[in-house]
Amino acid sequence: MASVFDVAAYILKKTGPISTMKLQKLTYYAQAWSLVWDEEPLFPERFEAWANGPVCPDLYNAHRGEFLIVNEPNGDPKKLGADAKGTVKAILQTYGEKSANWLSALTHSEDPWVEAREGLSPGERSNRVITHGAMAEYYGNL
Repeated sequence: MASVFDVAAYILKKTGPISTMKLQKLTYYAQAWSLVWDEEPLFPERFEAWANGPVCPDLYNAHRGEFLIVNEPNGDPKKLGADAKGTVKAILQTYGEKSANWLSALTHSEDPWVEAREGLSPGERSNRVITHGAMAEYYGNL
């Protein structure tokens, strides 16, 4: 199985440099739609319901303090199989031209993030996990 870093490396190979926030959201949507289309996770790392939307802490910590991500030295895009590449390509076709702020706002309107943050104030820190089940159920019903 690929890692979030492998997926991020593949995304960056296709998009060129993008913001840290946008990379987070694109990897989130790649994971969510892999759960629906391929019926399996794209990578094992988790997403948490942070104030600015879903965040993979492992990916965040690798790029802490960076705004623009040029490449992913911890990942290898060659580790993605054909199904994974197809999923990521579809995500980039759908979400790739959207801004990081647009993607963040979209995640704020969707049940997996909203439900994981239930009872929290808007800016409150959280490490609540957005489960694969919540993602598969919500996006599978769209």
